[in-house]
Amino acid sequence: MEKQLVFKRTRIAPTPSGHLHPGNILSFAITAAIAAETGAKILLRIDDFDRERTNKLYIQDIFDTLNFLEIPWDEGPRNLQEFEHEYSEACRTDIYAEALQYLKDTGQLFACTCTRTQVVTAGADSVYQGTCRNKNIPLDAENVSWRIKTDHTKALDVRTLKGPAIKTVLPAPMRDFIVRKKDGFPAYQLISVLDDIHFGVDLVVRGDDLWPSTLAQLYLASALEQNSFAATTFYHHPLLINAEGEKLSKSAGDTPVQSLRKEHKRPADIYAMIADVLGIKNSVRNWQELIALMDTGFNNNG
Repeated sequence: MEKQLVFKRTRIAPTPSGHLHPGNILSFAITAAIAAETGAKILLRIDDFDRERTNKLYIQDIFDTLNFLEIPWDEGPRNLQEFEHEYSEACRTDIYAEALQYLKDTGQLFACTCTRTQVVTAGADSVYQGTCRNKNIPLDAENVSWRIKTDHTKALDVRTLKGPAIKTVLPAPMRDFIVRKKDGFPAYQLISVLDDIHFGVDLVVRGDDLWPSTLAQLYLASALEQNSFAATTFYHHPLLINAEGEKLSKSAGDTPVQSLRKEHKRPADIYAMIADVLGIKNSVRNWQELIALMDTGFNNNG
């Protein structure tokens, strides 16, 4: 890069739908390393938007795991009580409601009755086919989700750490994406972008698998006329892959850090395990040594 990059704030944003696994740790370690390089403060932003899957035990696991592996954060909750009282997304429902009302008032939404199964069976690669776009279903009807009417040709500029902005459009899976679920709660894309704007995040570090979400959130910020989000810089890192060639995930039951701790593994053992999966043969004892040996493609010294 041609000049030293400096940022105000980045975040680590785990979802408490299961115990953290090594793939999460890799992402947090990369975030911590880039924050250290660019002067960004790290915000802990726990995404508890999915009320059905959120569990207090998983929230506590986030604090326990970050502290055990000595991954730092500068801002945000330090314990479960502080999170629930000050930082839960339940504390920001007015912000989400105001955004949804704006999208409604400006005619950017339509109601959809389709189930996930219907979407999967209706089109290739589970892409929504616009089934309800022109049905004029009332937004206040029961058991409907709200989708945003997307312009599939709208140009999106993604600022990256690696150089000039990437110019692209929404990928097919993100066309007419959901902004409010059938249960009445705001959807992930809306919550995530509004939280980043609310907390003044200007650097987002996330896995390659969330590239479509980045594009959806840039599109949504534009629709909401939240122009500051367009200046956010993004870094998408490679994922930690299991023996079957699939990304590690909570839903797949991949080995959580909690289980490794119960087996009396030390932090150095866990970082060495991650290094081994990445094909790193050198000795690794902490997240700093792990990232130093990775080919992340990030270098803040030109």
